[in-house]
Amino acid sequence: MAVGRIQASWRDWQLKTLVQYFSNRKHFFSLLLLLPTLVWFKLLEAHLVPEHLIEVPLDTELPFIPAFVIPYLLWFPYIAFGCVFAGNSSKEELYKLVIFLGGGMSVAYIIFMLFPNAVDLRPDVMPTDFLSQLMKIVYKRDTPTNVCPSLHVINGFAVHAALSHTEAFKKRKYLTAISAVFYVFVCLSTVFVKQHSVLDVFGGLAVGLFFYAMLYSNVRPFSLWQQRMHERFES
Repeated sequence: MAVGRIQASWRDWQLKTLVQYFSNRKHFFSLLLLLPTLVWFKLLEAHLVPEHLIEVPLDTELPFIPAFVIPYLLWFPYIAFGCVFAGNSSKEELYKLVIFLGGGMSVAYIIFMLFPNAVDLRPDVMPTDFLSQLMKIVYKRDTPTNVCPSLHVINGFAVHAALSHTEAFKKRKYLTAISAVFYVFVCLSTVFVKQHSVLDVFGGLAVGLFFYAMLYSNVRPFSLWQQRMHERFES
């Protein structure tokens, strides 16, 4: 009985702490605006039939390197970390990140719809080492369709931009350098695990540069969106 009361009290404390945390940080609810993009992507994956194969001569020259599955998969917690860190650092940085992520993915999805694409670069025979077998599992869950521009590249760009503009990263330049190096490895991983073409990477960088210029340069046409998000989630 005593153990049960302690567990119940612990759960109540956790719930109260969580409610208090988000009640003081309502801007985190802006992340919910990204949910439609996730549904959109699932629909594209389920119903879009590729019509164009993305490949350049360099793609066939680049080897399959199993070790790059590590940064490829670490991209997922990197995105989550960026959202949490930016949100704790500044409301404005989180709003910019949400616009960057949502806008970048939306542009990519429109391209997928107008130019349905895929790659056929995966090894015919996978090595038997652990990392190769791990990538084989990834292959089963991550289709080689809807690849150009690369979402890994776009969203990684968005998170690195947000992190590098937080006060903590500005004061500690080595953190920005670590994030930049990791982002480069993410970009490289997409081609070395044979999930993307080199063109996909450049396409993702182009989309990322566009949103970076819109959000972080002197000309910021998305400032009105940021203001509306601020009013919406702070009211």
